Amino acid sequence: MGAVTGTTLLIYALIAVIALVILIAKFKLNPFITLVVVSVALGFAVGMPMGDIVKSFEAGVGGTLGHIALVIGLGTMLGKMMAESGGAERIALTLINFFGEKNVHWAMVVIAFIVGLPVFFEVGFVLLIPIAFNVAKRTNTSMILVGIPMVCGLSVVHGLIPPHPAALLAVQAYGADMGRTILYALIVGVPTAIIAGPLFAKLIDKHVKLPAVNPLAEQLTEEASSAKGNLPGFGITVLTILLPVFLMLIGSWADLIATPKTFANDFLKLIGNSVMALLIATLFSFYTFGKARGFTRDMILKFTNECVAPTAIITLVVGAGGGFGRVLRDSGISTAIVDVATHAHVSVLVLGWLVAVMIRIATGSATVAMTTAAGIVAPIAASVPGTRPELLVLTTGAGSLILSHVNDGGFWLVKEYFNMTVAQTFKTWSVAETLISVVALLFTLALATVV
Repeated sequence: MGAVTGTTLLIYALIAVIALVILIAKFKLNPFITLVVVSVALGFAVGMPMGDIVKSFEAGVGGTLGHIALVIGLGTMLGKMMAESGGAERIALTLINFFGEKNVHWAMVVIAFIVGLPVFFEVGFVLLIPIAFNVAKRTNTSMILVGIPMVCGLSVVHGLIPPHPAALLAVQAYGADMGRTILYALIVGVPTAIIAGPLFAKLIDKHVKLPAVNPLAEQLTEEASSAKGNLPGFGITVLTILLPVFLMLIGSWADLIATPKTFANDFLKLIGNSVMALLIATLFSFYTFGKARGFTRDMILKFTNECVAPTAIITLVVGAGGGFGRVLRDSGISTAIVDVATHAHVSVLVLGWLVAVMIRIATGSATVAMTTAAGIVAPIAASVPGTRPELLVLTTGAGSLILSHVNDGGFWLVKEYFNMTVAQTFKTWSVAETLISVVALLFTLALATVV
């Protein structure tokens, strides 16, 4: 905990965020180096013990990358195999034919909603990004029109709908009914995803112009010459891409399928772990997208080696974002922000949203925001009669999604893959996330007057 307290802490945090944006956007400094420098400077300014500043940053990087580095690496390999075999192109063509070229933004929000149900945001993102690149290339539309609906679909599901880990923890903390929570989450989530995704993307697309060449898109839309007129079937492509999703669902249902603490139960949980599920799907893709398409082992090795290089800087930046978030937490800034929210005298539903909003802005993590806010608000909610715990799960989830900015790994993931500047990422992704948060809150409050 630093020597500086109260409002001064909040002012330092605000200065740090502004400094980050200016150094990256205006002075074109490398985002990874900027995040390291600003995190250390912030820790120093608020009076954290000098020996703890770098330790805190390292812990944040480690905590974030422990999961995400593996997910990005495996997901990119799976995406590369899908691209080289023509699988991504097959899905893109099928979606375009079904929805029509003018409605590809609707196609992306639908597929993201389905794929996103059992997977973390980052996992869904790396699974779907090759398809988004292919759809954009095929229809000659901007990555914003195709990509924003995709990330909004994933984000809504991530923040509002169990069995997502954060939503699941909030259900437990508030003592909510699981079935009712899922029903209400769908009633609120579907219109929210439509407004923040396809409708907002259509509007913002006119105002944000991306560079013509996107190096990562080039990597993930390359078609192998043999795949030109001989694309894999839609069924086998969808099976391969949804395999990790099925495995994660089986993992989350392990206790229903097999007796807890037995070998079968432990095994189902192991293959249902997101990293294991992606590993199994990637190995499976070496056959379905590799050997079955006529690629040799040497070619498959070449594909998997060359696709990982462009993700190195993304992985570093995402980790550094986690490090910055951890410094905010360890310096006491997160606590100061939560205090501000908790002392605002408002209804419990709005309080759940407010506390989650404050933690999200401070730490950058939707999962941390939702789980921490649920822990803070649950005792307050228990003392207020008539509070619907299912709706409280939704307002807390909505608050946890607001204003993704420079301390959020998701912000850098979207920025780098979409090849946007920091300013463009704020205009598109940050605004879309804030829209999701506010619209979901309003829909939940409206639902509270009916149920």
